[in-house]
Parts: sequence; structure tokens; C-alpha cells
Amino acid sequence: MRSSTCLAGLLVLSASLFGCRPSPSPPREPAEKPATAPPTAQTTRHPDTAAIDHSIAANVGDPAKFRDVMATLQQAIHKHDAEAVAALVSYPITINPKTPRALTIRTPKEFGTHYDQIVTPHIAEVIENQRYEGLFVNYKGAMFGEGEVWIAGICKDKTCRQTDIRIRTIQTTSEKSK
Repeated sequence: MRSSTCLAGLLVLSASLFGCRPSPSPPREPAEKPATAPPTAQTTRHPDTAAIDHSIAANVGDPAKFRDVMATLQQAIHKHDAEAVAALVSYPITINPKTPRALTIRTPKEFGTHYDQIVTPHIAEVIENQRYEGLFVNYKGAMFGEGEVWIAGICKDKTCRQTDIRIRTIQTTSEKSK
């Protein structure tokens, strides 16, 4: 019995050394195909989403809250809803900072008054076309386009464990908006 155990062990060892493997069995067909849900924003994810989620969590706040803010912003821009966009801004905000056209907005009402001056067709296009998996994220927040819009986590407490996710910057970065 001992010699047969040694022989079996020797066969297994030699098979592994020489790359011999048993042939794989053919895949079995399921009796019934499982029902699949149609793709939605919730179920369809880009392979790089996990990395973006991690960067958002480290630099902005809860990725799920960020996704909600992003979706709300994109819908509000699409509907030309100045009030809804204004509700997502951190005040005061300087539009086109460090330029001769800088405009400081202090309230949501003031934002609504200047909406068409702030949300130019170019800015609207950048916001509507931004995809979550294409965001650039760093310690300043999440960047839309080439820096036209930045969304950041605004600390609600001294330890910054709770954040509001808000628009921090809106600026023209190209000649397209002129």
C-alpha cells in the first residue's frame, strides 16, 4: 500500500513539473438563462469606477453622494434650472477667478440672476458631457472637463468627517465660450 501511495505522489509531482494537467471538462449550459436587468446608471459601471470611487472617497466625500450631486447637476443643467444649479453651489463663489471677468456671487438668488452669464453654452456642454469614470480627482476635488467646473467636499465639522458636496469653481478655460 505504501508503494502505491508513493507511486501516486510521484505521478502527481511529475505531472505538475511537466505541465501535464487533466483536460478541462466542457462548460455546462444552464438549463435556463437567468433574467438580466436592463443596463442602468446603477448597474453599468466602467472598469475604472472603483479607482474613481476611491479617489472621491479620499478627496471629496461619499462616492454615492457625489454621484447623486453629479446626476442632479447634469439634470438641472439640461433643464436650464437655475434654482436647482444654484442649490449645489458653495457660497460665496467667484466665477472666472483670477481673470478680469471675475464675478463674485454670494447667494443662490444672485446666482439665478446671473445664470446665463455663469452657465454659458460651453460650461453647460462640459457639465452634461462629463462621465463619472472620466473625472480627474485630487485634493482640490473632482474636475469636470478641462477645469471648467470643480466639485469639492465642504467640511461640516472640525474633523471634516462630514462633508457637503458642492460646486466650488466655475471658470472658462478655453476660447470656446467666447
